[in-house]
Amino acid sequence: MQFAIIKERKNPPDRRVVFAPLKLVEAQKEFTEATFKVESSDIRVFSDEQYKEQGIEVVSSVDDCDVMIGVKEVPIESLIPNKKYFFFSHTIKKQPYNRKLLKAILEKNIELYDHETIIGSHGFRLIGFGYYAGLVGTYNGFRALGLRDGLFDLPKVESLTDLDAVKATLDKIKLPNIKILLSGTGKVARGAKEILDHLKIKQVSDALYLTSKFTEPVYCLVDVMEYSKRKDGKVGNTEEFYKDATGYESNFMPYAKETDFFIAGHFYGTGAPYLFTREDAKSPDFNINLVADISCDVDGPVASTLRASTIEEPFYGYDPQSESEVAFNAKDAITVMAVDNLPCELPKDASEGFGEQFLQHVIPAFFNNDADGILERSRITKNGKLTERFSYLQDFVNGKE
Repeated sequence: MQFAIIKERKNPPDRRVVFAPLKLVEAQKEFTEATFKVESSDIRVFSDEQYKEQGIEVVSSVDDCDVMIGVKEVPIESLIPNKKYFFFSHTIKKQPYNRKLLKAILEKNIELYDHETIIGSHGFRLIGFGYYAGLVGTYNGFRALGLRDGLFDLPKVESLTDLDAVKATLDKIKLPNIKILLSGTGKVARGAKEILDHLKIKQVSDALYLTSKFTEPVYCLVDVMEYSKRKDGKVGNTEEFYKDATGYESNFMPYAKETDFFIAGHFYGTGAPYLFTREDAKSPDFNINLVADISCDVDGPVASTLRASTIEEPFYGYDPQSESEVAFNAKDAITVMAVDNLPCELPKDASEGFGEQFLQHVIPAFFNNDADGILERSRITKNGKLTERFSYLQDFVNGKE
């Protein structure tokens, strides 16, 4: 079986890749019956020469390969019929801007596997860039703080070589006595927490956070059972919340009263209560003045996220009273960082980490008869049709939604 690491063709360019050179060498040694080829690219974080130095074949055409592995959406005109493709298709939530892409995939008899749909038997995602989004998003939040308040001037992550350089840069700053709230317990929150811990910011319990003042910067990590509560006053539980959150309401305001900087690293599911609304943000008790919305659900659970921002222009301001966008450093505004492609700023580390997960969970499925059901669960299309698990997308494909 021949695997191709395809060139990223989406605009703006994405320098990430699923497999770094050394990880491909490891894959080749582990699966001797497989052949790995790399499509030549002038934008990838690893050069063609770096792959060639490791004995990996770099080619101008991958038409003879069976499985195409990429990161971002493949332009319709670049799709090769009758192949297997792995990439983030951004179609499973019926994203209207990619309806034509999904339709073309079906018409070209392509077997589509989305990185987002690669899950284990318990339904949790196995691979992703969330950890790196958490790292970069939290750094960007501190960068916004420094620029807005004239405290320090951190460079953009994309100008730094790797995660070690990011951390070394953070070592040079001194933080004011602020209270930081981090939501979530997944990969995003893990990355965010790593930055907070590197800065030696003290972690405190929610009980202490909600009742005390401090003479040093502190942070509190909260999950859904802290910032949500059952409407009937009974004790809730996380499993119930994720199955059906309609019986819950937000319990975020006690935290909003005590927080200066909010890092949104939670997963937001359909039907879950918003953390804070536009009306909440108008309250004189609402103290948050800086939000790093790594989850970046636009016009959703974090009311200040009016739109996704960009790596080039990562910050904007939200005026709670007029509910409108203003300058990121405007008086009485909430400064917002809501970049939706954060791992692109750390392409080397993100690529190395992603390849490790892909080699562990996905490649073996092609050679063990998909013993763990990885391919079966993640396959969106087959033989020109949607698979049963993704049949809910048919109306979307037909243009009825």
